[in-house]
Amino acid sequence: MTTTHNLPPEVAPDALDDKTAARVEALIEEEEGVQNRFSGWLGYVATLLALAMSLFHLWAAWDIVPTTTLRFVHVGFALVLGFVLFPVARRYRNRLMPWDAVLAAAAVYVVYYLITGGDDLQDRAIFPEPMDLVVGWMLIALVLEATRRATGPVMPAVAIFFLLYGFFGNHLPAPWQHQGYDSERMIPHISIGLDGIFGTAVDVSATLIILFTIYGAILQASGAGKFFVDFSFAATGGKAASAGRTVVLSSFLLGGPSGSGVATTVTIGTVAWPMMKRVGYRPDDAGGLLAAGGLGAIISPPVLGAAAFLIAEYLKIGYLDVLKMAAIPTILYYASLLFMVELDQRRLRARNGGMDISDGVAVDPMRVLLRRYWFHFTSLIAIVAFMVWGYSATLSVLYAMVLAVLLSFIRPEQALWPKRLVNALANGAVQAVGIAATCASAGIIVGVITLTGLGLKFSDIAIQAAGGSVVVTALYTALIVWVVGLAVPVTASYIICAVVAAPALIKLGVPDYAAHMFVFYYAVLSEVSPPTALSPFAAAAITGAGPYRTTLQAWKYTMPAFLLPFVFVTDPEGVGLLLNFRDGMTWLDVVWQTVLAAGGLAALASAAQGFARRALAGWERLGFTLAGLLMIFPALLQHAAADIVPYPHLVGIALAAGLLALQARGKAA
Repeated sequence: MTTTHNLPPEVAPDALDDKTAARVEALIEEEEGVQNRFSGWLGYVATLLALAMSLFHLWAAWDIVPTTTLRFVHVGFALVLGFVLFPVARRYRNRLMPWDAVLAAAAVYVVYYLITGGDDLQDRAIFPEPMDLVVGWMLIALVLEATRRATGPVMPAVAIFFLLYGFFGNHLPAPWQHQGYDSERMIPHISIGLDGIFGTAVDVSATLIILFTIYGAILQASGAGKFFVDFSFAATGGKAASAGRTVVLSSFLLGGPSGSGVATTVTIGTVAWPMMKRVGYRPDDAGGLLAAGGLGAIISPPVLGAAAFLIAEYLKIGYLDVLKMAAIPTILYYASLLFMVELDQRRLRARNGGMDISDGVAVDPMRVLLRRYWFHFTSLIAIVAFMVWGYSATLSVLYAMVLAVLLSFIRPEQALWPKRLVNALANGAVQAVGIAATCASAGIIVGVITLTGLGLKFSDIAIQAAGGSVVVTALYTALIVWVVGLAVPVTASYIICAVVAAPALIKLGVPDYAAHMFVFYYAVLSEVSPPTALSPFAAAAITGAGPYRTTLQAWKYTMPAFLLPFVFVTDPEGVGLLLNFRDGMTWLDVVWQTVLAAGGLAALASAAQGFARRALAGWERLGFTLAGLLMIFPALLQHAAADIVPYPHLVGIALAAGLLALQARGKAA
């Protein structure tokens, strides 16, 4: 652990000036925590601890490890590394303080107590011994402190709020009131059983998420990230005029090796911003597009975000099924971004008097890059291929890792010799610490929700407030997920809302998979929502724009595509976009839904950009907005006003075509 920068590996320290690099690194640390950079023997110890965590989980992926043992050890490693690698405060950075060692030792003791307690400990969870309660309180305190160090104070504060609700909810008015619980009932439920800290979220973190973070670190170490950025520039011509397309393509390709919206934004931004500036992008526009691209990395198969693994576990389906459901929405998200980018280029070309700026960056031709580094695509494809052949997601990513390591030796300069491989494995474990701590803290919240019955109460309250309307309930759910996402990371936002908000939609007849995908996509929006809008803030640091103006632009680029999840839950045939079929549906229905959605997104993109064939007047923007909504949400309008608008999708198509024809004829707005 002797690296000196927290920037993504593709970003050379000299790619940014010192002031900008410091601002970007500070923003990344808001998501990943202020991390110690030890040298000497402390660096070796930290590396060995992280390596041990990776090797344990790789062994657990191959061999059978008891469920409770795996979860206990996973949280134990996360706690120890959290206290060793993340200081209690910034001023203690790069020093291992005595209290860090004490907390790490306490974490080891707690995990030892849980493992050696065995079945007897689980059996007496209802009637705990005094030492069980002491260890339970210790575990909760350690989890909250490790989470604060690795991800910031908001998540622990939310968990403490829910703990207080569990203890004192009997003093609240109806319908929020419950019977109230004391330590003997609540602490074992949260700290010993599998419904709290060691629940589903930690299980997914221990079995899947950490393997994918290790895999991502291996790809980074083998140079895959740099190749994907270079390949994107070469594929789009390496010209300044193609900078927007390059951002879209490279963000999709970097989704696997990066796994982080902020890291993707920074990696692409350092290279793309000079080109975007040259072609005429304003700093806030460029930052918004970079942040939108970074957000796309979280929803891009085959790796998606950490929350996607949780969807598979909550729904008891294979991860390949989640990838299948995400395929068309991801395509439509990037199609929406490409629509926006193409309109950007038209607008900028018009501003430049019809002149294209064609200079770019020096990159090898695409055929040369493919000839040299084709193998970087192989392991990404292999993950899906192994799952299609019937292997579990765990074994698929394990085999993909082995394949990535072996293929790295094709290019000597990227070969993962033992030293580089050790560092990659260690880095993968370190990247998982914050996620594991977040999942453990989320387990505290979920434990309180399940014990008090808050989830069922909240569903009833939401349905009553919405008058039993699916549409209004979906609006409330989206708002709730968005508000929760303002405070906590994507993974925690999904975990909380999957337990609290999704059941309301399911009660109203929405398929469970559609409800969970709806919650997932709106949880992802927290990546571009202040005050935790880290991707736009990082992009603003690179471009020099105001962070909140950049956030608003990021919303502009992403919002058309994020209207799409409403189709999943409000249109009976909308599940076709998730590649699921209701009775009587065929592939033609799916194709028609996809074409309508793409057309609607194109119309909304024009309205958001204020440009089509030329600049739009105010009434034209309203017209394109209406056309887009008619194409995307025809079922809603047919249900609400079938007599007034019998075929809303056809009306939307005709309206958009008419507006484009008027623009082609050059009629004044």
